[in-house]
Amino acid sequence: MIRPVVFIALLILRICQGGIANGQEAVQVFGADTAATVLRLRTTTDIEIFAPTVQDFISLYPNYAVRYEQWGSNDLFDLTANECIDLGPQADIVISSGVHQMVKLVNDRCADQWMSPATNSISPELMWRNEIWGITREPAVMVYNKRLVSPADVPKTRFDVLDLLRPQGTPFAGKIATYDIEASGLGFLFAFMDSQEASTFGALMEAFARTGAVATCCSSEIINGVIEGRYLIAYNVLGSYANTIAKDQPILGIVEPQDYTLVLSRAAILPRQKAGPQKAATDFLDYLLGPRGQAKMSANFLVSRPQPTLSGAGSSTWRSIGLGPSLLVAKDKATVARFKKRWKDIFSDFTQNN
Repeated sequence: MIRPVVFIALLILRICQGGIANGQEAVQVFGADTAATVLRLRTTTDIEIFAPTVQDFISLYPNYAVRYEQWGSNDLFDLTANECIDLGPQADIVISSGVHQMVKLVNDRCADQWMSPATNSISPELMWRNEIWGITREPAVMVYNKRLVSPADVPKTRFDVLDLLRPQGTPFAGKIATYDIEASGLGFLFAFMDSQEASTFGALMEAFARTGAVATCCSSEIINGVIEGRYLIAYNVLGSYANTIAKDQPILGIVEPQDYTLVLSRAAILPRQKAGPQKAATDFLDYLLGPRGQAKMSANFLVSRPQPTLSGAGSSTWRSIGLGPSLLVAKDKATVARFKKRWKDIFSDFTQNN
């Protein structure tokens, strides 16, 4: 019999300044203390969101335990890239919402290949070189406080957000939040994809700057700020986190923008090892991509389905962020520097680093 999940350590560091080690936010070990193999998983996914999936995997593989390391996306990328140089101590599998960073690691030959019926079953846009795979489907949503935002003011599109911010003296001034793109790799990715996708991007950034929108870190911080009323609306928040919190906080409203909705697929790679990928890692990857893993993640909002839109039943405004070389532009140093400078110019007076 497999023993209950063993909580070995929960280490919250949350140190805003410092080296890579400070990017590790939490550690927890799942599984029996007699497990023959310990799988090291490094991921940006909050433990409470992903724990039911990990527990279900262990129930299928009782000889495995999982050392779960939760990281910030920027530090996880730096650590994985540094370890790739000399094939030093590595995770067995890395899963990140900073998918542009993961594509860069694959391009730099920091990942092992793997092929199986499970990897061959996914959409081609969510797999590249048999070295990176999209395991989730998570829309970027807007969230709002149902008590403080009237039904007439609930934005359905980015154009609606612009309309809310247009009047002089708008009550939404200083009350709209989004990710700080320097603190969050995911926040950078969403903002960068918006700049490629939306004709409204420039106007939205100007409106954010003019009305004192807040750029801050972390999905949980932003969502809790909306629930507490510090913010009325938050823009480009991960739907998986929002739906999870909304189960216990009915005050939280969620909108998938009807003009278009960016959809993230968290990327998994098998960091390059001297002896090739470990069996525990490939078993876990195949589980995540298979029907049981997808169903388990769906129950925890990590795998969503497109919602019908006004353009017709069953149609979708989803815009999936594909995994492939097109994302390398989001890691090009000159491009990133220009984009971040533009962002700093917009948010210089209002950015909060928490």
